[in-house]
Amino acid sequence: MQFLIYIIVYPLLWGISKLPFRLLYLISDGLFILMYYFIGYRKEVVTSNLRLVFPQIPENELKAIRKKFYRHLCDMFLEMAKTMSMSETSLKKRFLVTNPEEFKRLEQKNKSILLMYGHYASWEWSLILQQYISFKGFGVYKKLANKHFDKLVRDIRSKFNTQLISTKETISAITNSESENVKSITAFISDQSPRVTKDVYWQSFMGVTVPCYTGAERLAKKLDLNIAYLKIDKIKRGHYRGEIVTLVENPKAYNDFEITDLFLKEVEKQIYHAPEYYFWTHKRWKHKDKKPS
Repeated sequence: MQFLIYIIVYPLLWGISKLPFRLLYLISDGLFILMYYFIGYRKEVVTSNLRLVFPQIPENELKAIRKKFYRHLCDMFLEMAKTMSMSETSLKKRFLVTNPEEFKRLEQKNKSILLMYGHYASWEWSLILQQYISFKGFGVYKKLANKHFDKLVRDIRSKFNTQLISTKETISAITNSESENVKSITAFISDQSPRVTKDVYWQSFMGVTVPCYTGAERLAKKLDLNIAYLKIDKIKRGHYRGEIVTLVENPKAYNDFEITDLFLKEVEKQIYHAPEYYFWTHKRWKHKDKKPS
């Protein structure tokens, strides 16, 4: 069944990837109408999330943010498919890295780097970053249940020589590289909601206390790695800008969870500036009432 679904969907995705951008966004406009007005994909989740973190914003303004978000979501979905056939030149034009020299400066420290970012704007097109670094590139991702689509995702995201590693492979991949004296840059999307355990770290995110991932911080402290934040902004439709913001160069000097807090604040600043580009369909605040007393 998995393969049957794959052979049905793959030609459609490939066909979409070959379309010119003008036609791609016309299709996105139609997809928005279908998804927003008829299917209502996760509309209750999006509305609940927005009301939770923006209780002071009037309902009509929240609806406007919600509508803009769905337009962006449809664009991003088709842009992901478009990545299959985009050239390096095209991707560099549409995902502008404003300060690649900061990568070079950090690489000259001769320490591996952890690059943290959130589900904001276009994290998929950030794969072009590999073209600006000399260190080995790792991208951490969560494996898909369908092994055929999982391979497709790995092929797409590694087209510029970034090596995708699953969350379970992260520690071993980085430590093995360190033991071989191969310096690396590892991309972490770190704003998801972790499983609640007795040891999980709780912090306020967008004004709501939630459990937070601390894996990047713990790894940086253990191996003495630099940490940077990738600030991605949407300039206009189909065009994004990425800025490397160095967070920490001496992780062992920080108290526990201070680095995680720095990351969360960077994500919050972007959401407050333009909330429509955050990934509101995921259940980031689902554990908000589960903190042990």
